[in-house]
Amino acid sequence: MTNKLSKTEIAIFAAGCFWNPELYFSKLPGVVKTRVGYIDGDPKIKKPTYEQVCSHETGFAEAVEVTFNPEKTSYKKLLEGFWKIHDSTQINRQGPDIGDQYRSAIFYTTEEQKVEIGFSLKVEQKRLGNKKIVTQIKPATQFFPAEEYHQKYLEKRGMKSCHV
Repeated sequence: MTNKLSKTEIAIFAAGCFWNPELYFSKLPGVVKTRVGYIDGDPKIKKPTYEQVCSHETGFAEAVEVTFNPEKTSYKKLLEGFWKIHDSTQINRQGPDIGDQYRSAIFYTTEEQKVEIGFSLKVEQKRLGNKKIVTQIKPATQFFPAEEYHQKYLEKRGMKSCHV
């Protein structure tokens, strides 16, 4: 999704618990805004809550929506960061976080992003060798912002990570 007036684009990534990816992406040059939320779940649910997502009955993933200025950073750079900050070979988990809401996924908002993801995926798979990437690649559906207390969670608490 591109905003022609402000020259920004949207990227959406699911890489486990949304707190760490949100903090990572928020610090990258060219990133204008981040927000955490839920995507890719039951379309009958119009405003998912954290409790619903954690129930494993909604299908939603925890994700971070990244608004970036493509004149200051590229989607390719964001993808490189995505691969770096999590284990794309784990199904429905990252570290101690287990569940379908913690899956690895990239939700593209334009056809150009879809093409760039394909190139990036090939490079990352080659780097990993025999370890198979299980990251889902899907068109973006509606993104639902998470509750306010989840937004900038680690930053508000002066934390650099949520895992010890």
